[in-house]
Amino acid sequence: MAKNNRTSVTEFILMGFTDHPSLETPLFLVFLSCYLVTLLGNVGMIILIQVDTQLHTPMYFFLSHLALLDACYTSVITPQLLATLAMGKAVISYGRCAAQFFFFTLCGGTECFLLAVMAYDRYVAVSNPLLYTVAMKPRICWSLVMGAYVCGVSGSTLRTTCTFSLSFCEDNRINFFFCDLPPLLKLACSDTTNAEISIVVFGNFVILANALVILISYLLIVKAILKVKSLGGRTKTFSTCASHLTAVALFFGTLTFMYIRSSPGKSLEEDKVVSVFYTVVIPMLNPLIYSLRNKDVKSAFRKVTGRFQVSQSV
Repeated sequence: MAKNNRTSVTEFILMGFTDHPSLETPLFLVFLSCYLVTLLGNVGMIILIQVDTQLHTPMYFFLSHLALLDACYTSVITPQLLATLAMGKAVISYGRCAAQFFFFTLCGGTECFLLAVMAYDRYVAVSNPLLYTVAMKPRICWSLVMGAYVCGVSGSTLRTTCTFSLSFCEDNRINFFFCDLPPLLKLACSDTTNAEISIVVFGNFVILANALVILISYLLIVKAILKVKSLGGRTKTFSTCASHLTAVALFFGTLTFMYIRSSPGKSLEEDKVVSVFYTVVIPMLNPLIYSLRNKDVKSAFRKVTGRFQVSQSV
């Protein structure tokens, strides 16, 4: 088939996560457990923030949207991963593949922007604690969150359009467990140069721009912390940022390894492992990261469970 011919491919075959059948059942159980914990943790975090008035602050408002994105993010990918492990491979239509790619990149891109917004929020809280609620009014918080979603949708639309404008010829086997960019580009039989330039340049810009915002915010936070005279005050102030900094390091570290590192030496097997980390593991860890070190969340959880126990005993 000529390279410039448009494809008539109507479906793709996802080859799955592993080539070893003996590992499929154990991996299925592991990823199913991770998925259930992820949904329980993130949905539980959203409910907790909604029902406890103590958590009705800008920080937890942004955290509730991070939990929503993580729940959606993993729900776009993990069921497909479980299907490929259950069946060895899975068939996905061209339209479903494009939709999965769109929503996956939408959630991932939006999360990049939201983490930058959360870093700015922490800077405002640390540098101007007395004016924090004035500076971060609900209208401003909603504007920042909606801006993150709009940027996420715009970036996802560009990446999806560029990727699925490529031609896919006779080989429709995707050596991956979901419709991600690297295996789709390897499968395309038309010239991918222009698409790769557009996608990579924009993707790198999004990652690097948000990482720069986060870096500047935390440099200013460190500067503000150093002005605090007591050691206890410094420790308490920095502890409010530690959870977010951990989440940022995990998320941006894996994205950098996946999408910014140079092409030579890359392999789809490595990409599969990294992809599982940021689509399955990180969304599961985020609720734990934000709750284990957070006294407000622990207190709210105890109050909610206490009310539940009282209502059950009545």
